[in-house]
Amino acid sequence: MTVEWIDGFEIKANVENNEIIISANREGMLSLARHLTALADGVPGDHIHYDEHNALEEGSAELIIERTK
Repeated sequence: MTVEWIDGFEIKANVENNEIIISANREGMLSLARHLTALADGVPGDHIHYDEHNALEEGSAELIIERTK
């Protein structure tokens, strides 16, 4: 599975009071939309890892999105 990023993306993931908050600029939202589309077109078990070392802003919580059935 290939995921595409839109130049200038900024995405942050935080956990506060047992809630996951994903904040992103326009390019980040469009990038996430492409990733979700790629996952939807994939097979069960496909997943994407996001963390501050490969995509998210510094201080972000690790985020994994997985395709099920």
